Amino acid sequence: MIAETVCSAVSAAGLGIAAITAYRRRFLTATRIAAYALVPIGLVMTGVVEWLADTAFSPTAWAGFGVLGVAWVLFTTTRVVERRRGGTRKERRAARAAAQPEAVAPGASAPSLGQGSRPAARPAAAAPRGDEDFSDIEAILKKHGI
Repeated sequence: MIAETVCSAVSAAGLGIAAITAYRRRFLTATRIAAYALVPIGLVMTGVVEWLADTAFSPTAWAGFGVLGVAWVLFTTTRVVERRRGGTRKERRAARAAAQPEAVAPGASAPSLGQGSRPAARPAAAAPRGDEDFSDIEAILKKHGI
């Protein structure tokens, strides 16, 4: 008798937490919490907690199997939705952070979109060079049409 009371209290607390989580608009997490919360009461209703009871013909036991079925459907539904979205919240956040372009200096121009119809402007006459050789940088700039 005390086991049923404890399981009922755990289920009620879990459903309360699921309601609070749903209020915070985290519906997948709330659904998963609700599924976990239904398991103890489902086990009590099926007679697993008190196995010696008549489970074969008890309507309460069959209702418990129904509750366990609902919990299983909730679990699988959240998994399907999670896979469609592309993983867990942390994985999506990491993927979003990796997909963002790197910061560009404020004075930088937009990247070249390819060769236009007019020829690229040639750099001014060779400026006096210091000790450094910029031929490789000039080759890269010419390659990109800058």
